[in-house]
Amino acid sequence: MRKVSNIMRLALLQLSLSRDKAANVLNAISKIEMAVEEHNPRLITLPECFNCPCHRKYAEHIPDGYTSQQLSKAALDNQIYLIGGTIPELGDNNAIYNTCTVWGPNGELLAKHRKMHLFDIDIKGGIRFMESEMMSAGNDFTIINVDGHKIGIGICYDIRFEEMARLYRNNGCEMIIYPAAFNMTTGPLHWELLQRARANDNQLFVVTASLARDHSAEYVSYGHSMIVDPWAKVQKTADEHEQILVDDIDFSLVEQVRQQIPVFSQRRLDLYSTEKKSK
Repeated sequence: MRKVSNIMRLALLQLSLSRDKAANVLNAISKIEMAVEEHNPRLITLPECFNCPCHRKYAEHIPDGYTSQQLSKAALDNQIYLIGGTIPELGDNNAIYNTCTVWGPNGELLAKHRKMHLFDIDIKGGIRFMESEMMSAGNDFTIINVDGHKIGIGICYDIRFEEMARLYRNNGCEMIIYPAAFNMTTGPLHWELLQRARANDNQLFVVTASLARDHSAEYVSYGHSMIVDPWAKVQKTADEHEQILVDDIDFSLVEQVRQQIPVFSQRRLDLYSTEKKSK
């Protein structure tokens, strides 16, 4: 059994997206191999919709589909934990989900998280995007264990819902990872703000892996993949281009912050309660 360590090397892959699904998957595998060769991370995270646009025609089953099989092999070949961004999953009754898969160093599927909050937005003079016209919402929280550390999984728009992050914190999570792809309207306004807010409120690491920016795309991603620590300080951030972002996560910082600012033991639960735990 691997000895529990407070230090974990994390790599975020900010990837470009084309309409060639196979090429996108091969690009991700290539970047995984590059990250392992150059940085030897324990955990690698891919972006939301890294393998294709979120359309039904690209959907596949999990874990038998092409993308799942490639991610499983990459995790096994490189002996890493792999947060597989998201892919459009073909579920029961022909429903489509925006789903994050998680793979272990043995190539096994450890978990899958279906996006809980669908991105339906119509900003006058800005962007209109209705994810519910294409996707169904997931209903389950997802917590994984990497070398003794609990990590919660959310997807993009999930980050706006503080109750979800609170339930992860209540269940002992030290980090929440959100594969994401904010747009050029909400990205400059809220991308960093939301990550720092979730980190500050719950005194844990918040990690986002975004697509790189492509101004010719139908949906233009903001980029700026980011790692925020439990003090709500930005530890590392990418620019808008394709990039590998690497950092050493010191999980002892979580307990330090929670001891120094003990808000969770000071809550007035006689007046309010948010102590429900996730399923």
